Parts: sequence; C-alpha cells; structure tokens
Amino acid sequence: MLGPPGAGKGTQGRRLTAHLGYPSISTGDALRAEIEKQSSPGRAARNLMDAGELVPDSLVNEIVQARLREPDSRNGFILDGYPRTVSQAEFFEQLADREGIDTLAVGIRVEDDILVARLSRRWSCARCGRIYSRVQDPGAGPGVCDDCGAGLVQRKDDRPEVVRERLQVYHQTTPLLIDFYRRRGMYAEVDGKGSEDSIFEAIIGIVNGKQRDRTASL
Repeated sequence: MLGPPGAGKGTQGRRLTAHLGYPSISTGDALRAEIEKQSSPGRAARNLMDAGELVPDSLVNEIVQARLREPDSRNGFILDGYPRTVSQAEFFEQLADREGIDTLAVGIRVEDDILVARLSRRWSCARCGRIYSRVQDPGAGPGVCDDCGAGLVQRKDDRPEVVRERLQVYHQTTPLLIDFYRRRGMYAEVDGKGSEDSIFEAIIGIVNGKQRDRTASL
C-alpha cells in the first residue's frame, strides 16, 4: 500500500485483511515485535533508536523478512509502510523472486490540501491505535474509543504545519518508488477522495484482477 500520510492506507489495509484473510504488516509493528522479543535485529534497532539514529535499510529488510516467515503470511500479506525506499523495494523484489511472491503496489492518490484538512481533525486511540475523524467517524462517545474504551488523543504529527512537512518528505521520496513499480507493470492507483467504501471497492477490483492493465489509473 502506497500513499501520502492520511490517504487511508491503514484503514484500507485493515479492510483488506478482513476481506482476504491476509495479515496487514507494518514496519513499525514488525520492528516493535523484534524489540520485544529481544532478537538480534531487535536489539540492534533498539540501540540505534536509543542513540537517536535511523534504522538502516539493511536492518529494516531483515526485520520485515523475518516477519514474512511467520505462518500467517504463507498465503499472502499486505505491506503498509514498506518498502519506503527504492533500495528496500529492490531487496523485496529479490526476495519475491526467490519465494514466488506476486507483487502488486496499490497507490491511494489524494491532494495535499485535502490531506491537511483531514489529518488536522484526526484523533487516535491511545491504547489500540484506531483512527477517528471528528467529521466522518466521531465514535460512539465523545473522546472515547469504540473498540477498547480508552481515551482519544491527537498526535503531534497531525498538526497542520507538521502535516505539510511530512507531505514534503513524501513528495521527495515516494515518486521514485512509484516509478520503480510502474516501470515493472506492478503499480495501480485509486482516487482517495471518495468514500471509504468506494476506495475499497476499487482496490478489491484491482486485487481480483478485474483491472487487467495494472499501470492504469482508476
């Protein structure tokens, strides 16, 4: 799943998981799991993070590869937040070739102004991480998560000025990644301005092979 912050990758990933039965795997979750297990890559990542350094591509690749060895990933999986760089994409495609994995990159396209407005009214559960919108999905009770009852908070990353900085980083890095998959005929794109249901239907249409030309934009 590719797309800018606030495009709905996480939401659509969860829906795809429920529909297809594939696990939705995020780099952050995989990293935290390795740290909790105190595995060798987990300890290396923890040391780098404690020192305020970025986790290098090589270590991220190792952690994702370990997660994909889990039994629940044998029939398929959804990657959210990986790959983030062309280097990671190249590593993953080498892995995919060895393991016989058929890759499809789905991008969600949304204009920046819509994303800034959307994220600035976004709240998340402090315990389980579910995302709420004060307009589209305010939850059953004010400031309370429907799933676990914990309080909702607004992340610092969702303030308008921070959102614009995050989008600038996205536009500097992700077009190269999109081009990597587009040139290989592995990329399809959906319009993220519609309803959650319409976006999901478009993605399912691509996954089911109804959209034969994967380089086309829907």
